[in-house]
Amino acid sequence: MTRTILATLLLSSAATPALAEDAPQEPRAKNVILFIGDGMGISTITAARIYEAQKRGETGEENQLSFETFPNVALVKTYNTNAQVPDSAGTASAMHTGVKTRIGVLGIGPEATRGVCAEALAHSLPTLGEEAKAKGLAVGIVTTTRLTHATPAAVYAHTADRDWEADSSIPASQQGQGCKDIALQLAEAEFDLALGGGTAMFYGKEGGGRRTDPAADLPAQWAARSGGVVVKDAAGLAAAPMDRPVLGLFSPSHLTYMADRKPGSPEPTLTDMTAQAIARLKADPDGYYLMVEGGRIDHAHHDGRAGYALEEAVEFARAVQWAVDHTDPAETLILVTADHSHVFTIAGYPQRGNDILGLVVPPPGGGDGDHSDSAEQGAPLLAGDGKPYTTLGYANGPGAVSGERPVPATGIAARQQSLIPTGAETHGGEDVALFATGPGSERARGVIEQNVIHAIIRRALGWVE
Repeated sequence: MTRTILATLLLSSAATPALAEDAPQEPRAKNVILFIGDGMGISTITAARIYEAQKRGETGEENQLSFETFPNVALVKTYNTNAQVPDSAGTASAMHTGVKTRIGVLGIGPEATRGVCAEALAHSLPTLGEEAKAKGLAVGIVTTTRLTHATPAAVYAHTADRDWEADSSIPASQQGQGCKDIALQLAEAEFDLALGGGTAMFYGKEGGGRRTDPAADLPAQWAARSGGVVVKDAAGLAAAPMDRPVLGLFSPSHLTYMADRKPGSPEPTLTDMTAQAIARLKADPDGYYLMVEGGRIDHAHHDGRAGYALEEAVEFARAVQWAVDHTDPAETLILVTADHSHVFTIAGYPQRGNDILGLVVPPPGGGDGDHSDSAEQGAPLLAGDGKPYTTLGYANGPGAVSGERPVPATGIAARQQSLIPTGAETHGGEDVALFATGPGSERARGVIEQNVIHAIIRRALGWVE
């Protein structure tokens, strides 16, 4: 009996985390912006700060990204209830429901098994997006991924499987039980702005999409119900009326990597979308909740392309700076975090200012004394196989080497070498950082569970006394 009571108390504590007592008459936030750099672990932040400055011709190590100047910082534990190393669905759900849950599910409790519709329906959890709308706030979602992808979907969706983005993705065994695909849930959700990619999930074959009804047109249904405007490019977004809801679908799938963008691209950047979101949502006198995701940081890491990931992280930091510059710090809580990390490393004793995307060149005099196998001063360090190696690398991924290791490629488009061969590089399980500024930001401190971010937001808005 004693063990049962203790276990119950521990589970209750994990589901509803305690916060320190509030000071009397503490300032409250009118608005909250949660920035999620998908896969932006601490090693990514470090490399991105160096990369950003080196693009300006500086050495880089002394640089700070926009959010690194925030006064309050915490470390966040990211595990899912059934996974030591998490995915974006379970982690984003923890932030948006206040409850840690299983890997691969959205907006449902850990009691539900992934892929089982009936259990998902029985264990649905309210999301921050839903609660914000119910309390009269405007709600916005911005992402560089599909709007039906795991992180943005956590704002509004409840599903037994993150992969059920279109109705054609729901297995036959789970159809007809009342579960709706994620795209349909967004079309039926209450929101003021949603900007990202994923057109294919919202249309049938006649519209170039994946829905089972060839004539399906969910954006048109949403516009008819909400009075909103559907836009397909940056120009359309800029021209959309400021007093109507906006749904922006700018790509069939994810938006184009920053490194691959062409001049005159019709797609808005993350900063463009963030600027539009803030300009539109701030008109609501009751305030707003905005989630902004730099989602392609994660995708580039999965592909083993660190340069692409860092370019996405720099754009993410630029979007954060826009938010800082165009909001009132006395009434807006801005949080910057990651859902999880990656198995991404910075190593090898490179000299100060060494090209972060290049080969390891040691400081004058060598590395640590035990690893200074440089052929000559100013030449790259050599590994045990007599070949140079890059500063950035991965523990696993598509860049794994079998047989004789080639000289590694360098530069922004290079795929970094890795140790273990996997089809895609995997997430990492270490803690991620949380940076915070504005009303309620002082609660971002210490080492916290990821679901505490939900509590920090609700306290800042005054929803919890």
